[in-house]
Amino acid sequence: MADPDIMTARGAAWLQAPFGPVRVLADGKGIRRVELWPDEAFREEPGHPLADRAAHALERWLWGEGPWPRGWPLVPAGTPFQRRVWRALQEIVPGQRLTYGELAARLGTSARAVGGACRANPLPLLVPCHRVVAAHGLGGFAGDREGARLEVKRWLLEHE
Repeated sequence: MADPDIMTARGAAWLQAPFGPVRVLADGKGIRRVELWPDEAFREEPGHPLADRAAHALERWLWGEGPWPRGWPLVPAGTPFQRRVWRALQEIVPGQRLTYGELAARLGTSARAVGGACRANPLPLLVPCHRVVAAHGLGGFAGDREGARLEVKRWLLEHE
């Protein structure tokens, strides 16, 4: 039987990625968020066993010591359409890239709508929106089309 405190508690774990700190938030239902640019003010929040395990798996993958972490219980908050796009993103294997248009065609929607769902993704790395690129170039990442965030996307694609 599961520990009732774990089933109701919310907490987080932190890891150090090659591009900076990452925060994983979880509760008794699953992993809620992965924050690539977390607010350092939350460093003292309570931990959570699921967040700890996911953070460890992510850190191993990011440092080249383990496979891409998959199979985690993910419970992202989003619209039904966003969740549909995020499920499709999880089917893109490491090293594979799809354009926004290709993914849109698979889902019967527009490239712009796919881009919006990618931008709203609360679980980057575990729901690999970085594997979706523009027809010519990288496209955006976390709402940015240039700068440090786009460099993280470039790094992730090269890492895979």
